[in-house]
Amino acid sequence: MFDLGIAELLVIGIVALIVVGPKDLPMLFRQVGKFMGRAKAMAREFSSAMNQAADQAGVKDVTDTIKTATDGLNKVSNPMKAATDAVKDTADDLKKSMSFDPNSETGKLAAERAEAADKIRQKSAEVAQARLDGEAQAAAEASEAVKEAPKPSKDDA
Repeated sequence: MFDLGIAELLVIGIVALIVVGPKDLPMLFRQVGKFMGRAKAMAREFSSAMNQAADQAGVKDVTDTIKTATDGLNKVSNPMKAATDAVKDTADDLKKSMSFDPNSETGKLAAERAEAADKIRQKSAEVAQARLDGEAQAAAEASEAVKEAPKPSKDDA
């Protein structure tokens, strides 16, 4: 409260000991403690009286209404969710603005590119299947070759 450190309290205690004397010092500290207790009680009473007056005046209802209104405007109280929602909305708006008429030059070019991409995918799939078939056939031939190979005799070793 007064922001006094140990050094300041020690100096105050020594001065009080010298000025008041050792016999009356405990009585002085008792009186100071009672005064501080009364001051704290008065502060608590004042604070509670102010809160009661604010409640009677309807300040709490007004603050609740304002909070509800601002929450409704924000839609979410989580700032991270609000940011991600804003990014999604912007991306959706961008997609809508980038749509084009299929009969325009851009639409025709996009259709041609889509057809070319489909042809490339189909040809790649055919080549991959042919490679897999070739590998399977080579594995089968190797298996047959191993079966038909003559077994070494004990004399050859």
